[in-house]
Amino acid sequence: MLKFQKVTKIYQVKSLPIIALSDVSFQIDKKEFVSIVGKSGSGKTTLLKLLLAEERPDDGQIFFEDYELHNLSSKKIPYLRRKIGMIFQDYKLIFSKTVYENLAYIMEIMGVDNNKITKDVFNILEIVGLEKRAQSFPIELSGGEKQRVAIARALINRPDVILADEPTSNLDPYYSLDIIKLLLKINEMGTTIVLSTYDKEIINILNKRVITLNNGKIIRDEKNGRFVL
Repeated sequence: MLKFQKVTKIYQVKSLPIIALSDVSFQIDKKEFVSIVGKSGSGKTTLLKLLLAEERPDDGQIFFEDYELHNLSSKKIPYLRRKIGMIFQDYKLIFSKTVYENLAYIMEIMGVDNNKITKDVFNILEIVGLEKRAQSFPIELSGGEKQRVAIARALINRPDVILADEPTSNLDPYYSLDIIKLLLKINEMGTTIVLSTYDKEIINILNKRVITLNNGKIIRDEKNGRFVL
């Protein structure tokens, strides 16, 4: 479903080359739950940006289903973004809009009928346990609730894959575990999850596949992995 084939990404910082990823290859199958771990600067965020086609590799190929991501025309990128949902560590909510409006505006931009918007938004809010918070503003929510809204937003187009970029980094342990349980629930519903994190306890609780990055290279890929750096 997702495939990196000998991918290298290099940034130029003050005319100096910084290698973010070097000759990285792996494949993620449909309905998998995979954690990407590594120290700060190991290449985790770059990997996610490449999957979203926000960045282009300097070498190698990246595939989503039957598409080579960086050969897609600009017209097809929005289609890709509907198939891949993204959860950010800092939520990226619109604080002037209610929870309902934060989800609905995405569908409004796509020209979806109002009745379907209402139905779909409340269905998603029920999945993440926030149906009673529909008319609340982000400032009225706890950190855990804000992240649930971010997850709901990533789900609104019913994507095949959700990328989660350190979604628990701003949360206390209670809410962190709550968010991971929700991601597991979504995975059980058939959505592929790619989780980027440096949270050792969460990785060891999950007992799922772990890909470990160090200095832009994969140093470990284990089916039932542990956090080892």
